[in-house]
Order: sequence, then C-alpha cells, then structure tokens
Amino acid sequence: MKKEEQLTTKAYIKRYFQRICQSWSLIQGLTVTLRYFFQPSRIVTEQYPENKKTLKMHDRFRGRLEMIEDENGENKCTACSLCEKACLNGSINVLSTKNIAGKKVLGRYLYRLDTCTLCSLCVEACPFDAIRMNQDFELSRTTRKGFEMILNKKEGRG
Repeated sequence: MKKEEQLTTKAYIKRYFQRICQSWSLIQGLTVTLRYFFQPSRIVTEQYPENKKTLKMHDRFRGRLEMIEDENGENKCTACSLCEKACLNGSINVLSTKNIAGKKVLGRYLYRLDTCTLCSLCVEACPFDAIRMNQDFELSRTTRKGFEMILNKKEGRG
C-alpha cells in the first residue's frame, strides 16, 4: 500500500490554475454564447419554416437547373449538346430538331433532377449562358415523374 502524499498549498494552487488554463477553449466558447444571448441581432441562423417567403439563398447556392429566357419566352440555347457531354451522370438530354430553313434548333431540353448531383459543370460548359442553377432549395417530390422536367417552353424555335 502506497502512502498518499499530502499536497502542499502551493502545489494545490498550481494544479488549480493549470486546470483553468487547460479549459480556456471552454471559456472562449461561453463568451461567444453570452455575446449572442445579449445581442440577438447578430445571430445568423435562419428560422426556416417561419420565414419561407422572405428566405433568400446565397448567390453561390446551386439549386436545380433552369433555362434562361427573355420576356418573349425565347432562350439562347443552340442545341450544341456541350452541357449534355459535360454532365457526368447523364441528367441532361438535348433533343435537337431542324426548323423550316433546315437549321439545327433546340427541340426539347430534358432534365432529370433525381440523377443530378447539382455540380454545375453543365452551366460552366455552356458557351451561350443559356442555363443556370436557380435558388430553389425545396427539391423534394412525391413521385418520380416530378423529377423529370422539360426546361424549354417553346419547342423547335430558332
């Protein structure tokens, strides 16, 4: 049986202050918590269901793909299929047709959200800036049919 050594007052005080210094990160965290408690205007947490109408995502947020159209409903897509080739998992199908003059134009732009990884490689590959990632963040659907979309509204124009 070992004889327990009695701590001197000096050793006890030294051990006490060492333990306080080791918990410095705890003290720093508590100061952040107390700062938010007394200044609630600095809180950056979004209260999601309550502010659904006013919620705006950051500019760098990537939601689902959308085709950019002007006020007449015309888009800039030339059916070059570069976005389709850039898509790693085949979420995009560009079906081209020919117009009356025999020029290749966009027929249908099919987009499958269920296989899309939202990587934005298709947007970067498009030389005409015809597509972009929008700000939609509620992407859940009840059926698989809701994930298959035709992005161009007017078919075969150009």
